[in-house]
Amino acid sequence: MRLFIKLLRDIKHSVGQFTAFVLVIAVGAFFYTGLVTLSGNLSGYTKVYFEEHHLSDLNVYYDQISKDDITDLSKIKGINRIEGRYTFDATQVFKDDKTSLKMHSLPAINEINTPAIIEGSMPSQKDDLLLDSHYAKERHIQVGDKITITTNEKNLEFIVSGLIENVEYTKKNGIQDHKGYGVAYMTEEAIPEIVDGFYYNEIMIEAEKGYDIEQLAGSIEAQSKLLPYLDQVSKERTFNYSQVTQTIHNNKLMSRVIPFVLFIIEAVILFLTMSRMIDSQRNQVGIMKALGIKNRSIMLHYMGYPVLVGIIGSILGTVISAIVFIPLITASIARSYSLPDITFSLSLFSVVPPILFSSAFGIVACYLSGRSILKERAAMAMRPKPPKKMRQLLIERIPGIWNHISYSYKLIIRNIFLNKQKALASSFGVVVSTILLITAFGTQSALLKVANQVEDVYTYDLKVDYALGTSSDLISLPTGIKSSYGLSNFPVELITNDEKENATLVVTEKENNLIQFFDGKGNRIRLEDGGVLVPKSYADQYHISTGDMIQLKFTAPELKDKSVGMKVLNISTQYSNPSFYITPTYLKSLDINYSPTSLLVEADSSSDLASIRSFFEQDPYVDAIADKSDLKKSAQYILKQNSFVFIMFIICAVILSFGAIYTISSINIYERSRELATLKVLGYQKNKINRLIFFENIILTTFAVIVALPISGYVYTIVVKALSSTHQQIPDQLNILMTLASILLAFLLTILSNLLLRGKVNKINMTESLKSIE
Repeated sequence: MRLFIKLLRDIKHSVGQFTAFVLVIAVGAFFYTGLVTLSGNLSGYTKVYFEEHHLSDLNVYYDQISKDDITDLSKIKGINRIEGRYTFDATQVFKDDKTSLKMHSLPAINEINTPAIIEGSMPSQKDDLLLDSHYAKERHIQVGDKITITTNEKNLEFIVSGLIENVEYTKKNGIQDHKGYGVAYMTEEAIPEIVDGFYYNEIMIEAEKGYDIEQLAGSIEAQSKLLPYLDQVSKERTFNYSQVTQTIHNNKLMSRVIPFVLFIIEAVILFLTMSRMIDSQRNQVGIMKALGIKNRSIMLHYMGYPVLVGIIGSILGTVISAIVFIPLITASIARSYSLPDITFSLSLFSVVPPILFSSAFGIVACYLSGRSILKERAAMAMRPKPPKKMRQLLIERIPGIWNHISYSYKLIIRNIFLNKQKALASSFGVVVSTILLITAFGTQSALLKVANQVEDVYTYDLKVDYALGTSSDLISLPTGIKSSYGLSNFPVELITNDEKENATLVVTEKENNLIQFFDGKGNRIRLEDGGVLVPKSYADQYHISTGDMIQLKFTAPELKDKSVGMKVLNISTQYSNPSFYITPTYLKSLDINYSPTSLLVEADSSSDLASIRSFFEQDPYVDAIADKSDLKKSAQYILKQNSFVFIMFIICAVILSFGAIYTISSINIYERSRELATLKVLGYQKNKINRLIFFENIILTTFAVIVALPISGYVYTIVVKALSSTHQQIPDQLNILMTLASILLAFLLTILSNLLLRGKVNKINMTESLKSIE
């Protein structure tokens, strides 16, 4: 009990140091519990959500297909369920603008891609409609309202019977635009109102569990030879599913990498500080031994400090995470995805790993630091360590320099070299803190660079996507166009050894200057006819270099899994949506026909842009239109959705750095209390003593920053590599301005620590400190 009271007294004696420790542990617990909750809840929810609402494994598109044809297709081996529907694009006109609606017919017995009713009920009449709830909210539409949509120059009136979310539109588009884009479902009875007769143009397939989707896709294509077959898309290649799975993958990586980095830094700080703390209390250890207290009890006493810090810090970090982090990620996921009723709640068990991790390192630090002192006899432990013999410094041997240095600076230099191990330990803590600051600022800068590259790469005014099956002969252009280039996307697989990786192959003219390509140094590179441009994210993952031959397999059904070898022309830096690029000439050399599905347009002037857009909006073959404002929104969206985690990471890095610098500086003052008291007796003013400590800490910080710079680059590369994937590249070069900002912040934190510790220096009792050796 007395040892516990001593523990409380030690904490009271240095409340600031104890608080800094608690904050250091709280930071790691904050990120660990928050990111683990985000990763675990999102992964678990989507898995259940997709299964309960039967997300289709395969969507197959036809010009038209009858119920009888679907019945025949249902007999194909591997199909568990099959449903047909009619899909078309429509618009809804408002006073100031108009919106796009993706319309689907709803089968009478709907078992695939079933809607989640948010409000209202399923449609029961021909003119009933289910409407996307987010779109309805943005456009102030309620259940029971009448809406008019336009398609193929027909105006159709519907009554909103219910507001829903659908599993196939968890992610609508790149920026999750609910205001300009919506989804709706109508009854099959309304199909004849839109087309002549009754037929479908899309089928949804749910495969039997464990059945090979590629094999099933091939069987469907073979069976569809006599049908007006267009295309098919597997679940993994849909924008919706791929975006969700990529987010889950990135969140899992972050939930492992960021807390791991923070815990390692905490462990280093805790280890250094506990080692110094026990060493500074060697005389107290000797007194306890003299009083008959067992070595085991003394060791457990000191181990109680990190355990208490770990428990309080972990609980505090978890509570703050529940109050701050969880609401932020809940709001972020709500903006990013349409996942009805998803909730994020912290598990009580999530606080256990931070407690165990921090306590374990503290206990190990105590054991390694205390075992040598505990082996000493009580009388020896109560005596201070004999003063170290100071050799003449190299700088002292140069009288012309040493004699011109003021006495104060001589004291600083002598103290640093007299206690080289302590100085290095202090510097090591600052090195780790500086590395963390540079990594945090560098990652945030990388996100900015990722967002900004979107506008640098794509310089077109409009991108026009044509409907499936549109022939190039049907494409017409308005006046006012300065330049235009075709574009076509092919789903492919990169095959390396026994591995396969999904990718996108983009085919466009080599003269196309509306898409810019850059190498790793930011220099422009060109697309040529003799090979393929490989995105750096794939090149890094699979060790691809310029001049290599790579194997790509075309997975579009009409190309029958054709596999071709391509020569790598260059490695292209593509931060978002990385794709392989070739020219139509090179595609034709592979015996594959080129038929553009999109058009990039550059207008003569801004005044012509409105009329050009209007022309394409009235073109019945146009499926979608995007412009520069959409690119800017996409870039801002990417930054907004990811930046809050890294902004919090930066804040936590600052707290960790301050905690490390403050605790190490605090222990330095405690250890040097006798020396500082001697200076007071000799008539040194408080300001001069504070200045000595200040400049000594600045020197140590400067040394730490110099050491930290090369290490930071290596650590940043490791973090970037862990967070990157083939589908998302993050810049692996540190920004100089951000690095300088991190260094400046490290010095500011050192200054702040010195200012807060001035009171501790002023409170040093000269009599007690000078008599402590007795």
